Amino acid sequence: MENNFNTPAQVLEANMKAGEGKATLPLLKCILLGIMAGAFIAFGGASSNAAIHNISNQGLAKALAGTIFPVGLMMIVFVGGELFTGDCLMIAGVVDKRFSALKMMKTLVVVWLSNLVGAVIIATLVYFSGLLDYSNGGLGAFTIKVALGKCTLTPLKAVCSGILCNILVCIAVLMATSAKDIAGKVWAIFFPIWAFVIGGWEHCVANMFYIPAGIISSCNDNYVAKAEKLYGITADQIAANLNIGGFISNQIPVTLGNILGGMVFVALPLYAIHKSKVCNK
Repeated sequence: MENNFNTPAQVLEANMKAGEGKATLPLLKCILLGIMAGAFIAFGGASSNAAIHNISNQGLAKALAGTIFPVGLMMIVFVGGELFTGDCLMIAGVVDKRFSALKMMKTLVVVWLSNLVGAVIIATLVYFSGLLDYSNGGLGAFTIKVALGKCTLTPLKAVCSGILCNILVCIAVLMATSAKDIAGKVWAIFFPIWAFVIGGWEHCVANMFYIPAGIISSCNDNYVAKAEKLYGITADQIAANLNIGGFISNQIPVTLGNILGGMVFVALPLYAIHKSKVCNK
């Protein structure tokens, strides 16, 4: 009887073959797929924020958010998209000499920028859709609070949180590859992403939605006043931290952490473990 899942060695081989395709994607296709992935992740962030913004129990809120947020990666896997964090797995193909490090870096840069475009588009549409008016502006205030927390992380926390996040995201991608049917792929994605959200770890593409959404929300006086009332966040704190500089100060260490998590903690160890099986195929 045939197994309904792929072995770890088969998963690694499939991932490296997929990396070959990513490394040779035409630029326009890569950009469009990156925009789609950024938008899909943003939908997960926007929907999970809406669900939890009035829940005071942090553990319960994160557990609920974790049941919603995985929809972003599911849409990418089933519909298509290039996600920066998952594409960090391409390092295995570089080590296996299937494509050059330069091609990988080019792909990662294009995908990162395209993810940003997609996420910011959704953040803007969410703001103008009126969704953040939920709870008399409470969701807008919560959006500011989330973004401010990310912009004030220390670099060490941001890097370590980024590592932890992308270990789980890349494992989710690989587990989805191991499953051969839709139901298997759904559950393979769900649990690692659920764990990452409950842990509250940092994902650079998710933050491409959360922080711009907070910056846009900070332009709304009602949301700012609500943030002070609900969370004690002052307008001066928002002005000092919730801006382009704050976005960059989060993205640099989080992106670095995501790269380390995907490449050093997942792709390279798996290649070292299974390379003989892959090479002997």
